[in-house]
Amino acid sequence: MGATATLSATGLAVAPGEDVTCTVVVRNTGDLVDEFTVDVVGDAGAWATAEPASVNLVPQASASVVVRFAPPRAAGVAAGPVAFGVRVTSREDPHGSVVEEGVVDVGTFTDVSAELVPAKVEAGARGRFEVAVDNVGNHPVAVRLSPTDPDGELEFKLDRTDLVLAPGTAAFVKLVAKPRDTFLRGPSQPRPFRVEVVPGSGPPLSAAGTLVQRQLLPKWLLPALVALPALAALLVGLWFTVLRPAVKSAAREAAEQQVQEVRTAVDQARLGAGEARQQAEDAEVKSEEAMKAAGLDPQAPPGSPPTAKPGQPTGEPGEPTDFRVAADAAVVADPDVFTDFTFTPPADKTVLISDIVLQNPRGDAGTVRVLRDANGTRGVLLEVGLANFRDLDRHYVEPLRFKPGERIVVQVSCQNPDDKGNCRPAVSFAGRQL
Repeated sequence: MGATATLSATGLAVAPGEDVTCTVVVRNTGDLVDEFTVDVVGDAGAWATAEPASVNLVPQASASVVVRFAPPRAAGVAAGPVAFGVRVTSREDPHGSVVEEGVVDVGTFTDVSAELVPAKVEAGARGRFEVAVDNVGNHPVAVRLSPTDPDGELEFKLDRTDLVLAPGTAAFVKLVAKPRDTFLRGPSQPRPFRVEVVPGSGPPLSAAGTLVQRQLLPKWLLPALVALPALAALLVGLWFTVLRPAVKSAAREAAEQQVQEVRTAVDQARLGAGEARQQAEDAEVKSEEAMKAAGLDPQAPPGSPPTAKPGQPTGEPGEPTDFRVAADAAVVADPDVFTDFTFTPPADKTVLISDIVLQNPRGDAGTVRVLRDANGTRGVLLEVGLANFRDLDRHYVEPLRFKPGERIVVQVSCQNPDDKGNCRPAVSFAGRQL
């Protein structure tokens, strides 16, 4: 199965906005009736068509298809040779499809426009314009700018006189027009001029503009000078008749308000001092009562030992204890996955933990927890990020109480980089056991 395709011409030429055609002969070389689709691939495919787009052929039959190339007259279609391929696709045997190649030469066209922006400027000493040059042709164009005025009353300055524009681009050239003579007073004078735009190919263009030259002195200056003495006299009168009394009255009211605010502040300070004195006396009484409840004599010198109540033993109950749980946790990808390290106190003892010291000397990353395990029921007592400390001390005024049979569990979720290895923090505990 398959097909063959034969182009009538492999080299074509066409002008933008026009069209050119060639013929492709499609032959069915297979053993079945087949449908063949014809289209154009490559850069020319956007503006090429096949007529008809598909043909049905019995075995060994052939048909002619007209391929039409119609490039638009637009800057997007560059001038010069454009390669193309005519593709014939078999419906029954896609692998038997063929492509015939050729070249179509797109001609050039020149389309340049120019204008002054703005077209009119009013100024006393100099006017500022921009020359806008657009190339909507399909090939680069070099242009030269030359400003002139018919009466020779203006001087011109361009920031550049020669430029090259790529297809579909625009350039803006700054132009300053300056009158040769100026005047202080008088009516505005229009100064027309033109900018000649000469492209490397094609007819020259011209952009017209006008500089409206006005007087150097502002129009409002003389009336303002005449009205200035009258305005000064009016301001003096306003000051003595209206503003000065109003200022004195406002100053007096502001001073009285400030005095009243100071008096109010003094009264509030006196009231606050009385309340502070009463609070200090109440605190002293409560302090003495607390010292007496703790077995201390309020009148005894500082550092004196407490006075034991009848039947109450002195010192803290129980025996001192301390232990350390060291971890060696492997790196895990999930931060919610933890490795357990358990300490089991004596089965018949209650442990009171008053101090916990967390140690992270290697600067591991991850999370460490301290939990209470009561017959499988766990509760988190402390959770700290390893990256937040190297040594961290926690002291509890009310000790953590672990009843007989409860275990102390240290959990670590290691988030170290793989090249750093396991996390090895440690937790030290201190307290008493009863």
